[in-house]
Amino acid sequence: MRVLMLSWEYPPRIVGGIARHVEDLSKGLVRQGISVDVVTCAHDGASEVQDDAGVMVYRVSFGNPSPPDFLTWVMQMNLNFLERAIVQAAQGADLVHAHDWVVAYAAKTLKHAFNIPLIATIHATEYGRNWGLHNDLQRYISSVEWWLGFEAWRVICCSEYMRGEVSWVFQFPADKTHVIPNGVDPARFAVPPEEELTAIRSNWAAPDEKIIFFIGRLVHEKGVHILIDAFAKVLAYYDKAKLVIAGKGPADSYLRDRARTLGIYHRIYFAGFIDDPTRNKLYKCADVAVVPSLYEPFGITALEAMACGVPVVVSDTGGLSEVVRHGITGMKSYVANPNSLADSILALLGDERLCERIRANAYREVQERFNWDTIAEETIGVYEKVLEAYRTSPWALVGPRWFAHAAQVPPGYSRYLVPESVH
Repeated sequence: MRVLMLSWEYPPRIVGGIARHVEDLSKGLVRQGISVDVVTCAHDGASEVQDDAGVMVYRVSFGNPSPPDFLTWVMQMNLNFLERAIVQAAQGADLVHAHDWVVAYAAKTLKHAFNIPLIATIHATEYGRNWGLHNDLQRYISSVEWWLGFEAWRVICCSEYMRGEVSWVFQFPADKTHVIPNGVDPARFAVPPEEELTAIRSNWAAPDEKIIFFIGRLVHEKGVHILIDAFAKVLAYYDKAKLVIAGKGPADSYLRDRARTLGIYHRIYFAGFIDDPTRNKLYKCADVAVVPSLYEPFGITALEAMACGVPVVVSDTGGLSEVVRHGITGMKSYVANPNSLADSILALLGDERLCERIRANAYREVQERFNWDTIAEETIGVYEKVLEAYRTSPWALVGPRWFAHAAQVPPGYSRYLVPESVH
Protein backbone atom coordinates (compact mmCIF):
# COMPACT_ATOMS: atom_id res chain seq x y z
CA MET A 1 0.00 0.00 0.00
CA ARG A 2 1.27 3.46 -0.88
CA VAL A 3 -0.08 6.55 0.88
CA LEU A 4 0.35 10.18 -0.15
CA MET A 5 0.15 12.48 2.90
CA LEU A 6 -0.56 16.20 2.62
CA SER A 7 0.24 18.45 5.58
CA TRP A 8 1.22 22.11 5.75
CA GLU A 9 3.54 21.37 8.68
CA TYR A 10 6.11 18.65 9.29
CA PRO A 11 9.21 18.87 11.52
CA PRO A 12 11.26 20.97 11.68
CA ARG A 13 8.39 23.23 10.58
CA ILE A 14 6.06 23.15 13.59
CA VAL A 15 3.03 25.43 13.73
CA GLY A 16 0.82 23.39 16.05
CA GLY A 17 0.21 19.75 16.88
CA ILE A 18 -0.26 18.49 13.33
CA ALA A 19 3.48 18.34 12.60
CA ARG A 20 4.26 15.74 15.25
CA HIS A 21 1.08 13.83 14.51
CA VAL A 22 1.90 13.46 10.82
CA GLU A 23 5.53 12.60 11.55
CA ASP A 24 4.80 9.93 14.15
CA LEU A 25 1.86 8.46 12.25
CA SER A 26 3.88 8.27 9.02
CA LYS A 27 6.79 6.55 10.75
CA GLY A 28 4.39 4.17 12.45
CA LEU A 29 2.85 3.30 9.07
CA VAL A 30 6.29 2.68 7.58
CA ARG A 31 7.10 0.29 10.43
CA GLN A 32 3.94 -1.62 9.46
CA GLY A 33 5.16 -1.95 5.86
CA ILE A 34 3.24 0.96 4.30
CA SER A 35 5.00 3.24 1.81
CA VAL A 36 4.44 6.89 2.79
CA ASP A 37 5.19 10.07 0.84
CA VAL A 38 4.62 13.36 2.68
CA VAL A 39 4.24 16.61 0.75
CA THR A 40 4.67 19.63 3.01
CA CYS A 41 5.99 23.20 3.15
CA ALA A 42 9.67 24.06 2.90
CA HIS A 43 11.54 25.18 6.00
CA ASP A 44 14.87 26.97 6.43
CA GLY A 45 17.66 24.47 6.85
CA ALA A 46 15.53 21.43 5.97
CA SER A 47 16.23 19.28 2.90
CA GLU A 48 13.90 19.56 -0.08
CA VAL A 49 13.78 15.76 -0.27
CA GLN A 50 14.43 13.67 2.85
CA ASP A 51 14.24 10.03 3.80
CA ASP A 52 13.05 10.41 7.38
CA ALA A 53 13.28 6.89 8.88
CA GLY A 54 11.64 5.46 5.78
CA VAL A 55 9.15 8.31 5.25
CA MET A 56 9.85 10.18 2.03
CA VAL A 57 9.36 13.88 2.78
CA TYR A 58 9.04 16.38 -0.09
CA ARG A 59 9.26 20.00 1.06
CA VAL A 60 7.81 22.49 -1.38
CA SER A 61 9.19 26.02 -1.61
CA PHE A 62 7.08 28.88 -2.93
CA GLY A 63 8.17 31.15 -5.73
CA ASN A 64 4.88 33.04 -5.86
CA PRO A 65 4.27 36.76 -5.51
CA SER A 66 3.82 37.84 -1.90
CA PRO A 67 0.19 37.08 -0.97
CA PRO A 68 -1.97 39.88 0.45
CA ASP A 69 -3.67 37.62 3.02
CA PHE A 70 -3.69 34.15 4.55
CA LEU A 71 -6.31 32.67 2.23
CA THR A 72 -4.31 33.69 -0.82
CA TRP A 73 -1.23 32.12 0.75
CA VAL A 74 -3.18 28.88 1.30
CA MET A 75 -4.30 28.78 -2.33
CA GLN A 76 -0.74 29.38 -3.57
CA MET A 77 0.53 26.69 -1.22
CA ASN A 78 -1.95 24.17 -2.64
CA LEU A 79 -0.95 24.98 -6.22
CA ASN A 80 2.71 24.48 -5.33
CA PHE A 81 1.88 21.27 -3.48
CA LEU A 82 0.24 19.92 -6.62
CA GLU A 83 3.42 20.36 -8.67
CA ARG A 84 5.14 17.82 -6.42
CA ALA A 85 2.15 15.70 -5.37
CA ILE A 86 1.09 14.95 -8.94
CA VAL A 87 4.51 13.43 -9.59
CA GLN A 88 4.24 11.24 -6.50
CA ALA A 89 0.63 10.23 -7.17
CA ALA A 90 1.47 9.26 -10.75
CA GLN A 91 3.98 6.74 -9.37
CA GLY A 92 1.13 4.68 -7.97
CA ALA A 93 -0.41 6.15 -4.82
CA ASP A 94 -3.29 4.05 -3.52
CA LEU A 95 -4.91 6.86 -1.57
CA VAL A 96 -4.47 10.45 -0.40
CA HIS A 97 -4.51 11.33 3.31
CA ALA A 98 -5.13 15.03 3.98
CA HIS A 99 -4.63 16.76 7.33
CA ASP A 100 -7.01 19.67 7.97
CA TRP A 101 -8.65 22.15 5.64
CA VAL A 102 -5.45 23.97 4.64
CA VAL A 103 -4.60 21.20 2.12
CA ALA A 104 -8.18 20.52 0.99
CA TYR A 105 -7.80 22.01 -2.49
CA ALA A 106 -4.79 19.88 -3.47
CA ALA A 107 -6.32 16.79 -1.85
CA LYS A 108 -9.56 17.09 -3.81
CA THR A 109 -7.68 17.67 -7.06
CA LEU A 110 -5.55 14.55 -6.57
CA LYS A 111 -8.60 12.48 -5.68
CA HIS A 112 -10.43 13.36 -8.91
CA ALA A 113 -7.41 13.53 -11.19
CA PHE A 114 -6.18 10.06 -10.25
CA ASN A 115 -9.48 8.49 -9.17
CA ILE A 116 -8.09 7.35 -5.85
CA PRO A 117 -9.77 7.52 -2.42
CA LEU A 118 -9.30 10.48 -0.12
CA ILE A 119 -9.00 10.14 3.67
CA ALA A 120 -9.22 13.28 5.81
CA THR A 121 -8.11 13.81 9.38
CA ILE A 122 -9.87 16.82 10.90
CA HIS A 123 -7.80 17.87 13.89
CA ALA A 124 -10.01 20.81 14.94
CA THR A 125 -12.84 22.92 13.52
CA GLU A 126 -13.15 26.65 12.98
CA TYR A 127 -16.49 26.49 14.78
CA GLY A 128 -14.94 24.93 17.85
CA ARG A 129 -11.88 27.20 17.93
CA ASN A 130 -14.05 30.31 17.95
CA TRP A 131 -17.15 29.06 19.78
CA GLY A 132 -19.22 29.70 16.69
CA LEU A 133 -18.76 31.40 13.32
CA HIS A 134 -18.74 35.17 13.68
CA ASN A 135 -17.41 36.57 10.40
CA ASP A 136 -17.05 35.75 6.71
CA LEU A 137 -13.52 34.37 7.07
CA GLN A 138 -14.56 31.90 9.76
CA ARG A 139 -17.62 30.86 7.77
CA TYR A 140 -15.47 30.31 4.69
CA ILE A 141 -12.92 28.16 6.55
CA SER A 142 -15.75 26.14 8.09
CA SER A 143 -17.25 25.55 4.65
CA VAL A 144 -13.88 24.29 3.37
CA GLU A 145 -13.69 21.92 6.35
CA TRP A 146 -17.13 20.59 5.44
CA TRP A 147 -16.07 20.34 1.79
CA LEU A 148 -12.97 18.32 2.69
CA GLY A 149 -15.05 15.95 4.78
CA PHE A 150 -17.64 15.64 2.03
CA GLU A 151 -14.99 14.74 -0.54
CA ALA A 152 -13.30 12.27 1.81
CA TRP A 153 -14.26 8.60 1.76
CA ARG A 154 -13.72 8.51 5.51
CA VAL A 155 -13.01 11.17 8.16
CA ILE A 156 -10.68 10.42 11.07
CA CYS A 157 -11.03 12.31 14.37
CA CYS A 158 -8.69 12.16 17.35
CA SER A 159 -11.39 11.84 20.03
CA GLU A 160 -15.05 11.01 20.57
CA TYR A 161 -15.50 14.67 21.42
CA MET A 162 -14.27 15.67 17.95
CA ARG A 163 -16.39 12.98 16.33
CA GLY A 164 -19.43 14.51 17.98
CA GLU A 165 -18.37 17.99 16.92
CA VAL A 166 -17.91 17.18 13.22
CA SER A 167 -21.12 15.17 13.22
CA TRP A 168 -23.02 18.10 14.69
CA VAL A 169 -21.34 20.99 12.85
CA PHE A 170 -21.05 19.28 9.44
CA GLN A 171 -23.81 16.66 9.70
CA PHE A 172 -21.46 13.85 8.65
CA PRO A 173 -23.09 10.41 8.90
CA ALA A 174 -21.90 8.23 11.77
CA ASP A 175 -20.47 5.52 9.51
CA LYS A 176 -18.21 8.06 7.78
CA THR A 177 -16.25 9.04 10.88
CA HIS A 178 -13.66 7.04 12.81
CA VAL A 179 -11.99 7.82 16.13
CA ILE A 180 -8.25 7.14 16.31
CA PRO A 181 -6.44 8.91 19.16
CA ASN A 182 -3.18 10.78 18.99
CA GLY A 183 -0.11 9.18 20.49
CA VAL A 184 3.26 10.03 21.93
CA ASP A 185 6.70 8.48 21.71
CA PRO A 186 8.41 8.46 25.14
CA ALA A 187 11.77 8.01 23.41
CA ARG A 188 11.52 11.64 22.20
CA PHE A 189 11.96 12.89 25.72
CA ALA A 190 15.44 11.63 26.55
CA VAL A 191 17.24 14.03 28.87
CA PRO A 192 20.71 14.51 30.45
CA PRO A 193 21.75 12.74 33.69
CA GLU A 194 20.13 13.79 36.98
CA GLU A 195 23.08 15.90 38.12
CA GLU A 196 22.97 17.91 34.88
CA LEU A 197 19.20 18.36 35.25
CA THR A 198 19.74 19.87 38.69
CA ALA A 199 21.99 22.52 37.17
CA ILE A 200 19.50 23.16 34.37
CA ARG A 201 16.65 23.49 36.86
CA SER A 202 18.41 26.39 38.56
CA ASN A 203 17.92 28.43 35.37
CA TRP A 204 14.16 28.35 35.88
CA ALA A 205 13.51 28.27 39.61
CA ALA A 206 15.13 28.44 43.04
CA PRO A 207 16.11 25.10 44.61
CA ASP A 208 13.23 25.26 47.10
CA GLU A 209 10.60 26.25 44.49
CA LYS A 210 8.35 23.74 42.74
CA ILE A 211 7.87 24.29 39.02
CA ILE A 212 4.43 24.45 37.43
CA PHE A 213 4.85 24.15 33.67
CA PHE A 214 2.72 25.16 30.69
CA ILE A 215 3.70 24.85 27.04
CA GLY A 216 1.58 25.83 24.05
CA ARG A 217 0.43 28.67 21.86
CA LEU A 218 -0.47 31.83 23.73
CA VAL A 219 -4.00 32.20 22.39
CA HIS A 220 -7.32 32.56 24.19
CA GLU A 221 -8.48 28.99 23.58
CA LYS A 222 -5.47 27.57 25.47
CA GLY A 223 -6.71 29.13 28.70
CA VAL A 224 -3.38 30.52 29.93
CA HIS A 225 -5.18 33.50 31.45
CA ILE A 226 -7.13 31.04 33.60
CA LEU A 227 -3.85 29.46 34.71
CA ILE A 228 -2.40 32.84 35.71
CA ASP A 229 -5.50 33.61 37.79
CA ALA A 230 -5.25 30.15 39.36
CA PHE A 231 -1.56 30.64 40.13
CA ALA A 232 -2.42 33.65 42.26
CA LYS A 233 -4.47 31.35 44.49
CA VAL A 234 -1.75 28.67 44.44
CA LEU A 235 0.78 31.19 45.79
CA ALA A 236 -1.61 32.16 48.58
CA TYR A 237 -1.49 28.57 49.88
CA TYR A 238 1.91 27.39 48.61
CA ASP A 239 4.35 30.26 48.21
CA LYS A 240 7.34 28.18 47.09
CA ALA A 241 6.20 27.80 43.50
CA LYS A 242 7.28 29.14 40.11
CA LEU A 243 5.11 29.14 36.98
CA VAL A 244 7.00 28.63 33.70
CA ILE A 245 5.01 29.55 30.57
CA ALA A 246 6.63 28.41 27.31
CA GLY A 247 5.27 29.47 23.95
CA LYS A 248 4.41 32.52 21.94
CA GLY A 249 1.28 33.99 20.43
CA PRO A 250 -0.95 37.07 20.19
CA ALA A 251 -2.02 36.86 23.85
CA ASP A 252 1.53 37.32 25.17
CA SER A 253 1.20 41.01 26.09
CA TYR A 254 -2.20 40.54 27.69
CA LEU A 255 -0.94 37.64 29.81
CA ARG A 256 2.05 39.63 31.05
CA ASP A 257 -0.21 42.57 31.92
CA ARG A 258 -2.58 40.23 33.76
CA ALA A 259 0.31 38.85 35.82
CA ARG A 260 1.45 42.40 36.71
CA THR A 261 -2.09 43.38 37.71
CA LEU A 262 -2.27 40.40 40.07
CA GLY A 263 1.15 41.25 41.49
CA ILE A 264 2.65 37.86 40.61
CA TYR A 265 4.70 38.73 37.52
CA HIS A 266 7.96 38.14 39.42
CA ARG A 267 6.86 34.53 40.11
CA ILE A 268 6.19 33.72 36.46
CA TYR A 269 8.88 32.91 33.89
CA PHE A 270 7.69 33.76 30.35
CA ALA A 271 10.11 31.58 28.41
CA GLY A 272 8.87 32.36 24.90
CA PHE A 273 9.39 29.77 22.17
CA ILE A 274 11.58 26.85 23.29
CA ASP A 275 13.10 24.07 21.21
CA ASP A 276 12.46 20.36 21.80
CA PRO A 277 15.56 19.67 23.94
CA THR A 278 14.67 22.56 26.25
CA ARG A 279 11.04 21.39 26.38
CA ASN A 280 12.19 17.91 27.38
CA LYS A 281 14.40 19.27 30.17
CA LEU A 282 11.58 21.44 31.50
CA TYR A 283 9.18 18.51 31.53
CA LYS A 284 11.71 16.50 33.52
CA CYS A 285 12.35 19.39 35.91
CA ALA A 286 8.67 20.26 36.42
CA ASP A 287 6.68 19.13 39.42
CA VAL A 288 3.28 19.70 37.77
CA ALA A 289 2.27 20.25 34.13
CA VAL A 290 -0.95 22.11 33.36
CA VAL A 291 -3.19 22.08 30.27
CA PRO A 292 -5.92 24.64 31.07
CA SER A 293 -7.52 24.73 27.60
CA LEU A 294 -10.98 26.13 26.96
CA TYR A 295 -11.19 24.17 23.68
CA GLU A 296 -9.03 21.12 23.00
CA PRO A 297 -9.85 18.47 20.39
CA PHE A 298 -7.30 16.12 21.92
CA GLY A 299 -4.50 17.62 24.02
CA ILE A 300 -1.16 16.21 22.93
CA THR A 301 0.71 18.20 25.59
CA ALA A 302 -1.08 16.20 28.28
CA LEU A 303 0.30 13.01 26.71
CA GLU A 304 3.78 14.52 26.57
CA ALA A 305 3.66 15.27 30.28
CA MET A 306 2.41 11.75 31.02
CA ALA A 307 5.23 10.27 28.93
CA CYS A 308 7.77 12.35 30.88
CA GLY A 309 6.47 11.25 34.27
CA VAL A 310 5.06 14.66 35.20
CA PRO A 311 1.69 14.72 37.01
CA VAL A 312 -0.69 16.68 34.82
CA VAL A 313 -3.70 18.89 35.53
CA VAL A 314 -6.14 19.41 32.65
CA SER A 315 -9.42 21.14 31.96
CA ASP A 316 -12.30 18.70 31.83
CA THR A 317 -13.12 19.50 28.23
CA GLY A 318 -12.86 18.05 24.73
CA GLY A 319 -10.37 15.27 24.15
CA LEU A 320 -8.62 16.03 27.45
CA SER A 321 -11.58 14.46 29.23
CA GLU A 322 -10.86 11.20 27.41
CA VAL A 323 -7.07 11.28 27.83
CA VAL A 324 -6.95 11.85 31.60
CA ARG A 325 -8.76 9.88 34.31
CA HIS A 326 -9.19 12.03 37.39
CA GLY A 327 -7.02 10.98 40.31
CA ILE A 328 -5.67 8.02 38.33
CA THR A 329 -3.62 9.30 35.39
CA GLY A 330 -3.92 13.00 36.20
CA MET A 331 -6.19 15.63 37.71
CA LYS A 332 -9.15 17.39 36.09
CA SER A 333 -10.57 20.82 36.79
CA TYR A 334 -13.73 22.60 35.75
CA VAL A 335 -13.35 24.52 32.48
CA ALA A 336 -12.48 28.24 32.78
CA ASN A 337 -12.55 27.97 36.58
CA PRO A 338 -9.38 29.33 38.26
CA ASN A 339 -10.41 28.09 41.71
CA SER A 340 -10.91 24.53 40.50
CA LEU A 341 -7.65 24.61 38.56
CA ALA A 342 -5.75 25.91 41.59
CA ASP A 343 -7.26 23.21 43.83
CA SER A 344 -6.07 20.44 41.50
CA ILE A 345 -2.56 21.95 41.34
CA LEU A 346 -2.43 22.31 45.12
CA ALA A 347 -3.58 18.70 45.56
CA LEU A 348 -0.52 17.53 43.63
CA LEU A 349 1.92 19.94 45.26
CA GLY A 350 0.87 18.72 48.67
CA ASP A 351 0.65 14.96 48.13
CA GLU A 352 3.75 13.18 46.85
CA ARG A 353 2.13 9.74 47.14
CA LEU A 354 -0.68 10.88 44.83
CA CYS A 355 1.94 12.19 42.40
CA GLU A 356 3.83 8.90 42.41
CA ARG A 357 0.66 6.90 41.75
CA ILE A 358 -0.37 9.21 38.90
CA ARG A 359 3.10 9.06 37.32
CA ALA A 360 3.10 5.27 37.23
CA ASN A 361 -0.49 4.95 35.93
CA ALA A 362 -0.01 7.67 33.32
CA TYR A 363 3.18 6.18 31.90
CA ARG A 364 1.53 2.75 31.66
CA GLU A 365 -1.42 4.36 29.84
CA VAL A 366 0.92 6.02 27.34
CA GLN A 367 2.64 2.74 26.54
CA GLU A 368 -0.52 0.67 26.20
CA ARG A 369 -3.20 3.01 24.86
CA PHE A 370 -1.40 5.87 23.10
CA ASN A 371 1.28 3.87 21.32
CA TRP A 372 2.00 4.97 17.75
CA ASP A 373 2.34 1.41 16.45
CA THR A 374 -1.16 0.63 17.73
CA ILE A 375 -2.46 3.89 16.23
CA ALA A 376 -0.81 3.05 12.89
CA GLU A 377 -2.50 -0.37 12.90
CA GLU A 378 -5.89 1.25 13.50
CA THR A 379 -5.24 3.73 10.68
CA ILE A 380 -4.28 0.91 8.30
CA GLY A 381 -7.57 -0.74 9.23
CA VAL A 382 -9.41 2.35 7.97
CA TYR A 383 -7.28 2.41 4.82
CA GLU A 384 -8.04 -1.24 4.10
CA LYS A 385 -11.78 -0.82 4.56
CA VAL A 386 -11.76 2.18 2.22
CA LEU A 387 -9.70 0.38 -0.42
CA GLU A 388 -11.94 -2.68 -0.21
CA ALA A 389 -15.01 -0.51 -0.82
CA TYR A 390 -13.17 1.39 -3.55
CA ARG A 391 -12.25 -1.78 -5.45
CA THR A 392 -15.91 -2.79 -5.74
CA SER A 393 -17.01 0.70 -6.82
CA PRO A 394 -17.20 2.23 -10.32
CA TRP A 395 -14.22 4.43 -9.40
CA ALA A 396 -11.91 1.41 -9.48
CA LEU A 397 -12.63 0.82 -13.17
CA VAL A 398 -11.20 4.22 -14.03
CA GLY A 399 -7.52 4.76 -13.28
CA PRO A 400 -4.62 6.88 -14.47
CA ARG A 401 -4.17 4.48 -17.40
CA TRP A 402 -7.17 6.09 -19.09
CA PHE A 403 -5.53 9.49 -19.19
CA ALA A 404 -3.16 8.42 -21.93
CA HIS A 405 -5.87 6.83 -24.11
CA ALA A 406 -9.17 8.62 -23.75
CA ALA A 407 -10.65 6.43 -26.49
CA GLN A 408 -10.46 3.49 -24.09
CA VAL A 409 -12.96 4.97 -21.65
CA PRO A 410 -15.37 2.08 -20.97
CA PRO A 411 -19.06 2.22 -21.90
CA GLY A 412 -21.20 4.12 -19.44
CA TYR A 413 -18.41 6.52 -18.48
CA SER A 414 -18.13 10.17 -19.46
CA ARG A 415 -15.15 11.92 -20.98
CA TYR A 416 -14.37 13.15 -17.45
CA LEU A 417 -13.43 9.58 -16.52
CA VAL A 418 -16.08 9.06 -13.86
CA PRO A 419 -19.39 7.17 -14.13
CA GLU A 420 -22.05 9.18 -15.95
CA SER A 421 -24.38 8.51 -13.01
CA VAL A 422 -22.13 10.69 -10.84
CA HIS A 423 -22.84 13.83 -12.87
